[in-house]
Amino acid sequence: MPHFIVEYSGNLEDALDIGALCEVIRATAAGIDTFPMPGIRVRAFRADHWAIADGDPKHGFIDISIRLRAGRAPEVKRAAANEIFEAVRAFVAPVMAQRSLALSLEMRDIDPDLSPKTGSIRDHL
Repeated sequence: MPHFIVEYSGNLEDALDIGALCEVIRATAAGIDTFPMPGIRVRAFRADHWAIADGDPKHGFIDISIRLRAGRAPEVKRAAANEIFEAVRAFVAPVMAQRSLALSLEMRDIDPDLSPKTGSIRDHL
């Protein structure tokens, strides 16, 4: 873990490289000690339907959800969330300067007793 799930409005694809956004998140997370590199997963999902504020279809959004196993101190999670958020904010700043865009991030713990895991990524690194 952690899992980074990016939801974004489909109207951003003409202005933002979503693959590069995923890479910014991955690279930033890999540099944060609390996120074990072999466990990092970043994925993005386009929303084809959305409604924001006054309903103008030009408004866009990016919402990042971070799921990670419980056990980290609140200040460690806060610092990690802020570092990811600032990296993404810097990446999307040129788009935000040109169009209406809402950016949000939420980090939440996963109960390890209710979330079994297995995999072979570490074996292949």
